[in-house]
Amino acid sequence: MPVFTAHTAETAPATARRAIEGVQGRFGWLPTPVALMADSPQLLSGFLTASAGFEQTDLAPLEREVVILTVSTTNECHFCVALHTGKLTQIGATTELITALRAGSALPEPRLEALRRFTLAVLKHRGAVPDNELHDFLTAGYQPRHALDVVLGVGAYTMSTFANRLTRAPLDPPLSAHAWTPAA
Repeated sequence: MPVFTAHTAETAPATARRAIEGVQGRFGWLPTPVALMADSPQLLSGFLTASAGFEQTDLAPLEREVVILTVSTTNECHFCVALHTGKLTQIGATTELITALRAGSALPEPRLEALRRFTLAVLKHRGAVPDNELHDFLTAGYQPRHALDVVLGVGAYTMSTFANRLTRAPLDPPLSAHAWTPAA
């Protein structure tokens, strides 16, 4: 018997219903991780608020997706990798870039690779990024504000990836074309 309940707008706690309806309206379907997160309206609200804040940063859409895919592959969240592979495809990212992000390997564009490496450093060092790694990030053309924006993205998508793994969120059929499993 499952531990977590995949809610609908009708079965979710009252304080999660508006969020569920909003997500369903944006996607045209209700992603199972959102339905599962609704068991904790505070988690769902926290993730959606942090994610919306990350979307408003000065990082370009492609750069935000680099951060998200880096967190998602590092935390081995098959759902997030599939969903954000689709987003990368929608915004016109190259196959080479998407393949490298999904594999956790060096990116073909130096500035994006600096962003990926910095995101990994934030994760690895739990924010205490060594000076030389911060310097490399800034030398690539990013500003101190962008370093903090990465922290916001790491926080938002750590919430999501951890919740998805804890609830064992399955991959929804609309994402099956972008299915992903971590390398052994």
